[in-house]
Amino acid sequence: MADGARSDDPAVQKQLDRLAQRSPGADILGLERIAELCARLGHPERSLPPVFHVAGTNGKGSVCAFLRAAIEAAGLKAHVYTSPHLVRFNERIRVAGQLIDDTELAALLKEVLDVSDDLSASFFEVTTAAAFLAFSRNAADATILEVGLGGRLDATNVVPRPAICGIASLGVDHEAFLSADINRIASEKAGIAKPGVEIVTQRYGEEVTEAIARTVKQRGAEAIVRGTDWDGTTYDGQLHYRDHEGKLRLPLPRLPGPHQIDNALLAIAMLRYQQKLALPESALRAAMEWAEWPARLQRLQPGPLRDLLPADAELILDGGHNPLAGEAIAAALPAGERIYLVMGLLANKDPEGLLGPLAPHIRSARFVDVPNHQSHDPETMAQLARNMGFTASTADCVEQALSDIAANGKPGKISVLIAGSLYLAGEVLRANEQPPN
Repeated sequence: MADGARSDDPAVQKQLDRLAQRSPGADILGLERIAELCARLGHPERSLPPVFHVAGTNGKGSVCAFLRAAIEAAGLKAHVYTSPHLVRFNERIRVAGQLIDDTELAALLKEVLDVSDDLSASFFEVTTAAAFLAFSRNAADATILEVGLGGRLDATNVVPRPAICGIASLGVDHEAFLSADINRIASEKAGIAKPGVEIVTQRYGEEVTEAIARTVKQRGAEAIVRGTDWDGTTYDGQLHYRDHEGKLRLPLPRLPGPHQIDNALLAIAMLRYQQKLALPESALRAAMEWAEWPARLQRLQPGPLRDLLPADAELILDGGHNPLAGEAIAAALPAGERIYLVMGLLANKDPEGLLGPLAPHIRSARFVDVPNHQSHDPETMAQLARNMGFTASTADCVEQALSDIAANGKPGKISVLIAGSLYLAGEVLRANEQPPN
């Protein structure tokens, strides 16, 4: 699906318009175009500071946030490339700790587009090449790359030799590209492995673990396996981590949700096993408090949207859009609490898979379109929800849904969850005047 990226800066928007005209308008996989594009640009992917490469179905962005927080807590600077953006395109490219400014972004996009007329490069490939250029031309101590889609054939995988790789949680998503076979998905994610480079993995089921191991071995890499080479857990209100070098006791992550424990642990393991940067334990401790990742169980602050609800209401925003995300959100909700749900879901996502884990927590649901994107029909979603046993209706937009909840919700403090799409989450942050920075 097209990203529909917009910018308030005319120079950036001009290049985004060029990109929209030239891009195939859909996700495409393969390394041929990005490799040729990088060659025409002088191979910026070969001149990056040490690369931390992160794949996974869910959680990879949060892992990147923990990596960045630890590196910066050590007094170092990191380039960061993530996707998608929520409010501003600039969020995708963080140069030495700061969101790329519009002047540099416009120039980089123009430079990439000027050499790619005949390549039919995708939106993501052009964006990736622009990020590589920015990172190769600005000093930093590390580069953090989040895989866009899959791994083996993702544009970020053109980087020749990362400092270390990692795989976050795995589940079924993007079936049109990666199939619905979790073992094939695992193999694709593990395709970021490089000869002689360590790749840190989470704890998965037996078949998935074997699929990853086969791919890693075929690619000449070394798997650093949770439960064998490293592990971690929580007790007594602390995060406990152990590996070949010893044990650590750290604060619990500030990012909400029990799934963030696993994301934090993976980041710690990646930092402990890489050999390029020396990070003190104090930096790992600080990272647990410093890491921020918007639209992941984010409690919204007062603003035009939040203020549509009663003053004591809680408004939670999450971009979760697949069954694994549904499970993570459900696990983070207080036991016995019933929430009001506002949801919009892209047409290529599984509504029943997302709603299933949330159903026991839902008091009522209101379904909306995802603005400027192909999404599931709200009435069809509402009927599915009714079939699952809870009250559901539609709304023209998030604002209307929240106003309806405020007018008709049961007495007492209420909690509202907006979920289903990162694109919808971006619109919510924009409307609440709370953009990432």
